[in-house]
Parts: sequence; C-alpha cells; structure tokens
Amino acid sequence: MYNRKLQLTDILDRKSVFLLGPRQTGKSTYLRQRFPEARYVDLLEADTFRELSSFPETLRQSLLPSDKLIVIDEIQKLPSLLDEIQLLIDRNKDLRFILTGSSARKLKRGAANLLGGRAHFINFHPLVSPELGGGESRVLDRCNVGALPGIIDSPDAKRDLNNYVGIYLREEIQAEALTRSIESFARVLNFSSHLNTEQINYTKVGNDAGVPPRTVRDYFQIFQDTLIAHILAPYQKTTKRKAVATEKFYFFDTGVARSLARAGDIQQATPAFGKALEHLIYLELLAYRDYTQKDVALYYWRSQSQFEVDFVINDSIAIEVKASARVANQDLKGLKALAEEHTLERKIVVSGESARRTVDGIEIIPYGEFLTDLWAHRIIL
Repeated sequence: MYNRKLQLTDILDRKSVFLLGPRQTGKSTYLRQRFPEARYVDLLEADTFRELSSFPETLRQSLLPSDKLIVIDEIQKLPSLLDEIQLLIDRNKDLRFILTGSSARKLKRGAANLLGGRAHFINFHPLVSPELGGGESRVLDRCNVGALPGIIDSPDAKRDLNNYVGIYLREEIQAEALTRSIESFARVLNFSSHLNTEQINYTKVGNDAGVPPRTVRDYFQIFQDTLIAHILAPYQKTTKRKAVATEKFYFFDTGVARSLARAGDIQQATPAFGKALEHLIYLELLAYRDYTQKDVALYYWRSQSQFEVDFVINDSIAIEVKASARVANQDLKGLKALAEEHTLERKIVVSGESARRTVDGIEIIPYGEFLTDLWAHRIIL
C-alpha cells in the first residue's frame, strides 16, 4: 500500500472537501487508510443509492452523535444529496464531509449545489514520485504503463490499461449518457492520444475521426469534466515575440495515453522517452500544486517564431524538459528568448544528464533530482 502525499487533516479542520479524481487513482483506499474512523456511504452500492435517491433525508436521520466525518463515494451519481449535506453542515459546524467523485460534469455543469464555499475542491492524482520511492525511481515504468496504483505493479499492465479505457467508456460515458454516440466519442478519444503533449487541433482530430470540429470540442470538454485530461493554457505576456494562443492537451496518466496510442515500449534516449518525460513532469507539477494547495499558475510558452518553453510557473520560473544525456546550446534558445521578454527568477532544464550544471544562468538538473527538489519544496517556494 502506498503512502500518499495528500494531507487533508488541516483542510478538514476548516471545511469539508470534494475529492475528485479519475477511477482507480486510489481515492477510496487512501481515505480508508487515513480516516478509518469515518462513516462511509458508497453510492455504487445499489441499495444505498436507491434509498438515498428516494429519501435523501435518510442521511440526516441516520446520523449518530459520534459521527464527525462522513465520506460519500461517487457523489456525482446523486447531486441532489448535496442539499441535505448543506443542511447538515449548517446545523453542525463541527461536522465534516469528504465527497469523492470520478466526474465533475454533473456537479459543475448541472444545477448541483456546490455547498456555497463550505467545501474545498481538491484533485486526486495517480501515484507521484515520492509515493513511488522518489527521484528517478520508476520513471521509465511510469512512462510506459503510467502510475495508476492497480496497474503499475500489475504483471499484465498493458492488458489492464486497455481494460481501463473500456471501463471509462462503459461506466463513465455510456452509463452517464454523456454523449449520444459512444462510437464517435471512442474514435475521438483514440485519435486524441496523438495530440498528447501537443497543441490542440480540433479540425485535424475531427477529420481523422470523421466527426465535426464542434463535436470534437464538446468531447474534449467531456474529457476534462470526467477528469481524464488536462488543458494547459498558453503564456501570452510577451510583446517582442508574439505568443500563440492555442492550448495544449495532456492525458491524466502517461500509461493511458500510451495505451490509447497503441504505442510500443519506450526506451531511454529516444524521442518517445523525451515526450513521455515532458508529460510526466507536467503531471508531477499539477499534483504538487493540488496537494500543497499552493497558488500556482501553470502555462507553456510558444512564440509565433517557434521559440518554446514547456512550462512557465507564476511568471517567475521557466522549465524546459530535455531527456537527452547532454543538453546542447540549441536546447536553451527558448529559455533565453523568454528571459529577454520577462524577468525570470529561475530558468531550468530538466534533463537526462547525470549531474547538475549551470550554463548562462540556466540550471540543468537531472530529472530524478528535479523531482526530489520539487517535492522538497525547492522548486516552487
């Protein structure tokens, strides 16, 4: 069992929590490990769902004086229960709820009661570096099969990943009736894997999948709402070099992206490893932001003249990912171009080199050391 980095105790001292993450990221296991004393309500249980959907007041009527923390799994299946939860919170200032979900669509895009500031929204991620041993540990494994707890240690991870995609389509998309055509959605999902870590081109995906671009946009919104994809906004605070305005697309897990693309095994010192490492670093930055609750704005920058920096953090940190064993001067051009436009506190290349070094004020850091520094709060202060 993995020791997850997310700490909820301090947050629960102040408010209840919506804990949202894709299926099989380990939300329920984490909560039962950390809060064994809590009362658990699982809306995947048919009898529980039927009772609370017909009589939501049953939740209130069944509470005991000793109940201080209540965990409700898959809250998106019964958004109407949130009215009852708000009533309970308002009547008992010491009562806390943890409301888990594998989709935010019905919560954020319907008429659901989001508790009016009475609860924090926190994202739950696949396993991250310090949970897997830290630093360089298992980076290549994660590039190939991802970091879902039930898959990374599986003896048949590739088959499990393929099954995972089928479960997502069947249980999250088809069962919730999020699209009229599961077939066209599945085609777009498959073709979108080739956009992973790239700028979004709705027209190209639509042409490849035989689906109108407007429908592709709707499907990409479903990807985000059901938590399997992230959109990275462009950094546009440059004037000398005009920045592009197109967003970039990343799946929530490196292994899921590889499975959808039907790609072969990744080996170090290959272009595929470089792309997967960029994906992995992005997911680590997101998880760090979410788990530490730091005020972190995350972008990428690309000029119309094709200078590029993979990640820009809070106007002050620029990060480029280069998996090669030796970073060349040409690899530093994007960071130098951005530094000419905007004062940067740190310029970093996350690299495949074996030791740290500095070139023209740019820190070149082996990727294992970068991950260690990130989770030791030495990158984002």
